[in-house]
Amino acid sequence: MIAHLVFGLCTIAFVFPALDAPARHARIRRWSRKLLDLLHVDLRLAGALAHPNVVVVANHVSWLDIFALHAIGPVRFIAKSEIARWPVLGRLVAGVGTLFIERERRQDTHRVNRDIAQALADGDIVAVFPEGTVSDGAAVLPFKGSLLQPIVEAAGYVQPVAIRYRDPDGIPSTVPAYDGDITFIDSFWRICGARALAVELIAGTPLPARGRHRRDLAREAERVIRAALASPAAGSPPDTHADPAGGLP
Repeated sequence: MIAHLVFGLCTIAFVFPALDAPARHARIRRWSRKLLDLLHVDLRLAGALAHPNVVVVANHVSWLDIFALHAIGPVRFIAKSEIARWPVLGRLVAGVGTLFIERERRQDTHRVNRDIAQALADGDIVAVFPEGTVSDGAAVLPFKGSLLQPIVEAAGYVQPVAIRYRDPDGIPSTVPAYDGDITFIDSFWRICGARALAVELIAGTPLPARGRHRRDLAREAERVIRAALASPAAGSPPDTHADPAGGLP
């Protein structure tokens, strides 16, 4: 693990500056998949990420969510500013283009929305966790729509992605949950101590954002994700050779 983390930091510092966006994305996918492999986390994908002009919205269970989504198609996350201060992983997350928000400052949403609009204009997929915090995975917290305004103005799409974790027997697992007072180090060791885990990503049909109110989009995406999490086990290992981003309907 230590070697893999150091390799990631060195790649960001010394290799990324010489690469174009597709080459960086390919390296991010490979690195994230290797991270999951090292942690014995089996990745399962149902559906595909749409592209371009898309904001992915997902329920938030664990710091692993970030790398699971990067493993199927690098996205630019909107994350709370505390993540940037995490040991090692904070620098990795920042190095792959994450946009950070000060959630305690309501006015910071306007700045981040401008950054989202620019990222969408640059052709990036943007991902947000509209619950605003993590849960234990057993329930979905109400979605907030404040960060969806840029995709409404861009007349793009909102794509719901449900995230859930299971143990080797297929039983829902709370081991990866990063809620409550648990520290990052405690969470990391708890995941390392699990015999094996599976993370399922269920990508829903993209929702057209043109002419919609951001709150309505957030509610609809929340309903889609709740329904997906109530469905039976789904997904298969992602194709490592295929383009991870599918076309829009």
